Amino acid sequence: MPEAPADRPAGAERRPPADDHAPSAVPSLAARVLAFVSILVGGLCGGLIGWALVDLQCDGDCGLAAGAAGLGGAVVGAAGVAVVAVLALRAMGEWRTIQHRQARARDGRR
Repeated sequence: MPEAPADRPAGAERRPPADDHAPSAVPSLAARVLAFVSILVGGLCGGLIGWALVDLQCDGDCGLAAGAAGLGGAVVGAAGVAVVAVLALRAMGEWRTIQHRQARARDGRR
């Protein structure tokens, strides 16, 4: 069994250099927070639109109908923005991976 170098204890794994690993596809924390906030804003806007539509068109006591329309609008608005946010975050991760590959190719490494 080969001996471990003096700076590394016996049985320790040998790791590749730090610049040789593939980057994580996870978007930055700021991008994820921004996506989450945009989903909340989309839900809020959808809820307000749903509530306003029923409130403007209904005469009398329409609190339950307006609330239900607001809830439905919030769910639809948040779901629509969530789809766009997930697609944007995935595209950011893919873009980062492609940039890393191109940088490695320019450096002459494969």
